[in-house]
Amino acid sequence: MASRILANLLVAGGSALVRAASQAYRQAIVNAQRTGVAREAANGAANGGGAGGMFGKKVMTVEEARAVLGVDASATYAEVYARYEKLFESNAKQGTFYLQSKVFRAKESLDAEYGVETAEAHAEAEAERAAGTQKSVGDGDASSTK
Repeated sequence: MASRILANLLVAGGSALVRAASQAYRQAIVNAQRTGVAREAANGAANGGGAGGMFGKKVMTVEEARAVLGVDASATYAEVYARYEKLFESNAKQGTFYLQSKVFRAKESLDAEYGVETAEAHAEAEAERAAGTQKSVGDGDASSTK
């Protein structure tokens, strides 16, 4: 007799749990439709983003990229690249992967802003910096050497 009562309690409890879960799921769908989350996800999937708005690729703004690298709007690409290399290397040695990633994404954003191709832009920035270093070393300025 006790086993029958226990079985009835388990069935009643299980059915109540299933009803509550299905009701919560229905309410979550209604809330998502009200806030536009479903629409954002559908738009992201239509744009090739998979999960879309929530997990889509975020692009760093140019202002944020300049702030991360610590350069102003009048900086040349060679200055931006030199700053990137310094910050990237220092975070590789004693920083965090998150900061190193932020620095890399900032450089990517500014690469797009300056309209440069990555391989040739790096070579050009290196050449500009080497020319600047040679000129200042030739002038006898010891402060520009590393």
